[in-house]
Amino acid sequence: MLIRPNSTIYCDVVIGNNLRTGHNILVREQTRIGDNVLIGTNVVIDGNTQIGSNVSIQSNVYIPTNTTIEDHVFLGPCSVITNDKYPIRVKYDLKGAVIRKGASVGANATILPGVEIGEGAMVAAGALVTKDVPAWKLAIGFPAQVVELPDALKTINRI
Repeated sequence: MLIRPNSTIYCDVVIGNNLRTGHNILVREQTRIGDNVLIGTNVVIDGNTQIGSNVSIQSNVYIPTNTTIEDHVFLGPCSVITNDKYPIRVKYDLKGAVIRKGASVGANATILPGVEIGEGAMVAAGALVTKDVPAWKLAIGFPAQVVELPDALKTINRI
């Protein structure tokens, strides 16, 4: 395990083997992290979050409460997952995204509350994902449109 300076990990977080972090990360309560996970510099993982094994979370990513990230997922730099559909305006149960096995999310992409990114799916850099992305598809644009994933990209992430 390698945890770099200025990192805060709450005491009831469960961490598997071979966690590696950048500087200045925050991992809040009731979070579970699998084996072989990289958490980049300045990442915030709010509580009650599940993260699988062989996951790469690049720098400046935000992961809110009630998010699920399965195995072999890649989250690009500055990607943001949200969990509040009507911020401070309407009572709403916070619901993060579900990122399925082998999915990739590009840099600066934003995923709205409750969205599911299917197994092996990809989210292009800068995309705004407002609805579910089926397995092995590509979400691209602002707002994102779902298109076919090129055959060359239909392989599990090598993390």
